[in-house]
Amino acid sequence: MALDPMPGHIVLLHQAITQGDVPPAVREHLPGQRFIERLTCLVAHGQVMMDNLSYIALDGLAQDIRADLEGGRLPIGHLLARMWVRRVGLPPSEALQQRLWAEVGQPDPASTRNYVITTPEGPRMLSCECWRNGMQLSLP
Repeated sequence: MALDPMPGHIVLLHQAITQGDVPPAVREHLPGQRFIERLTCLVAHGQVMMDNLSYIALDGLAQDIRADLEGGRLPIGHLLARMWVRRVGLPPSEALQQRLWAEVGQPDPASTRNYVITTPEGPRMLSCECWRNGMQLSLP
């Protein structure tokens, strides 16, 4: 069995600092008034495996992590590795899902989940992710 040697990679579609126009779930679950809105895709084997819309609360972040986030220099997972984190699942949010799907295409509620990433200091990030058909690899 030969798998494509190209490893998965993250494609950054959009990143911006926002203060106002965020879905209600962001204000409900994250502290502060300033957030990074980031839209990414996980791509492997020539297919999109996951679309992700994330909001990161900027207030209270360590200065080095904040600078790396704002600069878009590292994937979020690498930055979170510096901190103790835990994921907490959230109920579906139509506003989050609609914002994601407006940018990446086909809605798929059954394959979408929302969660908050918390640290000992409190919640830091909210994500809405949709797992795509690319996750179903057909192996010989």
